[in-house]
Amino acid sequence: MSMNNSPNVFLDPNANRFQVNIINESHNSNEASQEDVESEPPHYEETSFTEEAHNRLRISYRPGKRELYDNFLQNGEKPEASLHPCDTHNKMYYLQTFGHNTMDPVPKIDYYRNTGSVSGNKLNRPSLLEIHEQLAKNIAVSTGSVERVANGESTAGEETAASKEEEKKTGFVKFGWVKGVLVRCMLNIWGVMLFIRLSWIVGQAGIGLGVIIILLATMVTSITGLSTSAIATNGFVRGGGAYYLISRSLGPEFGGSIGLIFAFANAVAVAMYVVGFAETVVELLKESDTIMVDESNDIRIIGTITVVCLLGISVAGMEWEAKAQVILLIVLLIAIANFFIGTVIPTNNEKKARGFFNYQASIFAENFGPDFRSGEGFFSVFAIFFPAATGILAGANISGDLKDPQGAIPKGTMLAILITTVAYIGVAVCAASCVVRDATGNVNDTVIPGMSCNGSSACNLGYDFSRCRSQPCDYGLMNNFQVMSMVSGFGPLITAGIFSATLSSALASLVSAPKVFQALCKDNVYKGLHFFAKGYGKNNEPIRGYVLTFVIAMAFILIAQLNTIAPIISNFFLASYALINFSCFHASYAKSPGWRPAFRYYNMWISLFGALLCCGVMFVINWWAALITYVIELFLYIYVTYKKPEVNWGSSTQALCYIKALDSALALTTVEDHVKNFRPQCIVLTGAPMIRPALLDITHSFTKNNGLCICCEVYTGPRKLCVKEMNSGMAKKQAWLTKNKRKAFYAAVAADSFRDGVKSLLQASGLGRMKPNTLVIGFKKDWRNAAVTQVENYVGVIHDAFDFELGTIIVRIGQGFDISQVLQVQEELEKLEQERLALEATIKENEFEEEKSGICGFFRKARKLNITKHEAKNESTINTVQSMHVGEFNQKLLEASTQFKKKQGKGTIDIWWLFDDGGLTILIPYILTIRKKWKNCKLRIFTGGKVNRIEEEKLVMASLLSKFRIKFADINIICDINMKPNKESWKFFEEMIEPYRLRESCKDITTAEKLKRETPWKITDAELEAFKEKSYRQVRLNELLQEHSRAANLIVLSLPVARKGVVSDYLYMAWLEILSKNLPPILMVRGNHKNVLTFYS
Repeated sequence: MSMNNSPNVFLDPNANRFQVNIINESHNSNEASQEDVESEPPHYEETSFTEEAHNRLRISYRPGKRELYDNFLQNGEKPEASLHPCDTHNKMYYLQTFGHNTMDPVPKIDYYRNTGSVSGNKLNRPSLLEIHEQLAKNIAVSTGSVERVANGESTAGEETAASKEEEKKTGFVKFGWVKGVLVRCMLNIWGVMLFIRLSWIVGQAGIGLGVIIILLATMVTSITGLSTSAIATNGFVRGGGAYYLISRSLGPEFGGSIGLIFAFANAVAVAMYVVGFAETVVELLKESDTIMVDESNDIRIIGTITVVCLLGISVAGMEWEAKAQVILLIVLLIAIANFFIGTVIPTNNEKKARGFFNYQASIFAENFGPDFRSGEGFFSVFAIFFPAATGILAGANISGDLKDPQGAIPKGTMLAILITTVAYIGVAVCAASCVVRDATGNVNDTVIPGMSCNGSSACNLGYDFSRCRSQPCDYGLMNNFQVMSMVSGFGPLITAGIFSATLSSALASLVSAPKVFQALCKDNVYKGLHFFAKGYGKNNEPIRGYVLTFVIAMAFILIAQLNTIAPIISNFFLASYALINFSCFHASYAKSPGWRPAFRYYNMWISLFGALLCCGVMFVINWWAALITYVIELFLYIYVTYKKPEVNWGSSTQALCYIKALDSALALTTVEDHVKNFRPQCIVLTGAPMIRPALLDITHSFTKNNGLCICCEVYTGPRKLCVKEMNSGMAKKQAWLTKNKRKAFYAAVAADSFRDGVKSLLQASGLGRMKPNTLVIGFKKDWRNAAVTQVENYVGVIHDAFDFELGTIIVRIGQGFDISQVLQVQEELEKLEQERLALEATIKENEFEEEKSGICGFFRKARKLNITKHEAKNESTINTVQSMHVGEFNQKLLEASTQFKKKQGKGTIDIWWLFDDGGLTILIPYILTIRKKWKNCKLRIFTGGKVNRIEEEKLVMASLLSKFRIKFADINIICDINMKPNKESWKFFEEMIEPYRLRESCKDITTAEKLKRETPWKITDAELEAFKEKSYRQVRLNELLQEHSRAANLIVLSLPVARKGVVSDYLYMAWLEILSKNLPPILMVRGNHKNVLTFYS
């Protein structure tokens, strides 16, 4: 055998250190040697970025054959070999990276794709476990998967090739930046306003203010364009345009609300543009006296026909629609050029009478200043012009149909804004330099010799239009909306331009609305609209969305009264612009590492200014329309927030939320703890939270919206298995807490023992000041049957909590907390039910197939009989399982597990505050009483005292509680705590501890010493005698609890503390057992003996 590790390879001075070697193994050393000579591995030169370079990365090969590498590198062509990185007995290939064999993959884009990526298949790199653990021997690897195994990919190369082949067959139509963005944006921005209102605007505002109005509108659109470019270049952009950009930046709440508004606005905009087209056609019909019915109905008829034609173009496919857009743009450009040519063509008397005198300095000077009339002002004129500047998102709205959205959207959008702005300013300045504000249209209104002109430019040019001051005229910038037609070289071309502008804008909106709506429906933000998510054809055309848009457009065309709805639509577009700008600002402000836009020419504060500017313009255009827009958006935002769609897009809202939380946590660390701000911050040993829900519920009752709650689980056993199980269950268990509305965190550790795991949690849980200060643990009900190590670990955890100065709460309920058996039974029954439903579905499917294929009756009956037998068998299995688990399915246990979820009726919480622990014993029940579920429960206080000082002790306790501002129903002074318990109770205690006693006094010294060494955990006679009084007290306390608190809803009791190393574990467990036996739910509480209550303000 010969491997390709000959000296001439490794000592080659030209060899690049970072190289990928293909190594061939073979039994035939001669063949191998021959291959060594002929085939050398490739090495990489520096990347060439020159224009002449064909590829961005050039690979140069050393002299020799390169067929092997070509086969290896070409997509879908893999060497035919059985691959295994450790097998040296078969012919195979290794991928050698950095000079050694490894499964560690080199960086590759396919590892970073989303699962549903349409631009390529997502590949899975080897997990850290696969690289870190020892390599398993004799792994069977499929033929032809060199790259897959070497790079750790789970997707077969054949599947990748098949998917790409399918993609080629379907032939997606993708557009470049010119046809896809530039053309669409220019057509959408250049609207009817350019031809019929721009001259009026410059007449009202003058050239100076007119240019300012255009530039102000351009400022809004340019800032929005910069923000759009930044967001669009911060990752792969799919279909959905403005909705996609906003939702992926700010989250589904903002995206869902603005997406619906934006799609609706585009749908209604179709009607607006079509009605504009229909009105122009009707004007032409009026001139030729060929009105069909009347003006309104003619608009409806022409509008309907137009929308149907546009719908046909759109449904035919994006390719046809793009061709139509190019034709319309050509017509529009010819119309604009026709106007500029007309300004230099010498005028005639008829045009002079209508106010057109070619370029004149006097006209420019006269029209430079404003001349607002009919109640118009700067902002009202701006409001009329601004809709002409919208349309900058026409390219972004079809982002899913662009070849390179990241490059096309910034380039096409910004260039379209520049070109259209220059055109608007050029048309405005040229029109105002050639045409006077007022003209009569009468060729006989010439200047009489000797007449004083008073600075009038028309008078200086030989025409007297002075009567326009006293009576309305029909011509001039202020009066004639057809100034461009008059000035142009060929009037009908301007009419064609108007047609082109209206139809192109309508077509762009007709395409944009369904595309945005489809993206919104695909995300399932509004579940009821998912029907419209389906696409058809090679371009995934939203046919259903087209039909819906057609219906909406038809409705508004038939109304034919768009003067009221028009400002709302403009405000809808502005709201989208405002949110895009805010998205850019928000993403920058959140400082997320994921915010890395390739487009650098933006500034977060300019984006914020743009957002505020858009909001201001909304109110300038129409204040009530702006209010309606905000109300609709707020309603949709609240709706989406309430529904909480199950999506995670890594929005900047999440990033900012994290930053705020981090800043707040850091700010907390600089503030010293104060007793007034103390709150129970609990670490709850629930295990998996769904296993002990009652323990979580009672803790959640006093931590919800008040303190930290961490549900903890300790995995013990083989470390590898524990870590794997722990990691796989983390997200599931946290999701369970969220789903069940438990405001808690889940944490888990893998440890050698339960105690070691809890010790780690007690020390490391929390963050800064948000660290647990209280341990909550369920009472170990099975301590008498458990292994000695389990009891030692349990009691050791309590000792550790005291060592770390944590308060400790031991909770006990009659039925116990663990419902894992119940959950297991439920899971089994659910599985069987799913199997039954699947079987029924199979039966129905088989019956349908039989009827469809016409199989003869005999075989049909036989098959049915066979399936029926299986069904009967399945039902009998279910019945058997149900009967088998009737005893295990403990209804009482299930009810007990939900008892703290229910609202507690009128009753009491009995507090046995026997020892001053800093106030935690009284604070916990007080917090419970301010919760909705426990508010009907009154606090009863029980404490120890002397017989001859009962009233004084009551007054002292009442005074203390009133200073703490804690309301109570009653105070009871218990004077007989230190009495001996009755014989029956004591006998029960002795019988309970009997199996755990050493009884060394009954044995000789040698035997006793031997027993102590063998069973150090047993209770010695000396220990029992030393703590006899304390044992009496625990038994007596249980008698008093039975007497006074048997009917309480909850008992809160001071937890006895066992001295570490003095009181044995089993004696302590016996105390806890006898203390809490046969009682309502009981919390045994011991604070850390630091004040948690204060009466100072």
